[in-house]
Amino acid sequence: MGSFWVGERVRLRGIEPEDWELLAKREENTTDMRRGDKIHSPWSAARQREAAQKAALKPVEGDQFDLAIESLEDGALVGTVGTFLTDHRAGRFGYGIGINPEHKGRGYGSDAVPLLLSFMFGERRFNKCEATVWAFNEPSLAFHRKLGFTEEGRLREHEFFAGRHHDVVVFGMTAAEFAARHPFPSEI
Repeated sequence: MGSFWVGERVRLRGIEPEDWELLAKREENTTDMRRGDKIHSPWSAARQREAAQKAALKPVEGDQFDLAIESLEDGALVGTVGTFLTDHRAGRFGYGIGINPEHKGRGYGSDAVPLLLSFMFGERRFNKCEATVWAFNEPSLAFHRKLGFTEEGRLREHEFFAGRHHDVVVFGMTAAEFAARHPFPSEI
């Protein structure tokens, strides 16, 4: 018996309350965090525990959710992936991924993202996934190109952090483009 949520290297699962320490560890690494997000003030352990508890119990609303990425090799939490800005009328959604620094470069993201996209395109009937990447984040730019995302544009000086404005690169992938690389099952 197989699982839709299991790839070659990872399993996507719900976030559990006990994941809080690893999630907090990733937030503390502001150098790595800045490559994909803006940094914020530090959280207490109590606040981190509460956030993980809320994430574990939060109902899925409008196809917006976060999932833990777990290594099949050792069961370690290696990161998270999730959806946001879902627009059912237009058929598009945004997604984000964060891999803990010590687990980068092992193919976990390349395994996790197609699992998420297969669900959103093949089960939830979305037509397009959009991703935004800081223009200076060369590894993430290369990652999205490798996955088959198309660079759709650049928002110049769009975000402010680290004392200046930064460009944002917008990527997109349609359901048809995804299916050409990752065909949906012919048998159920």
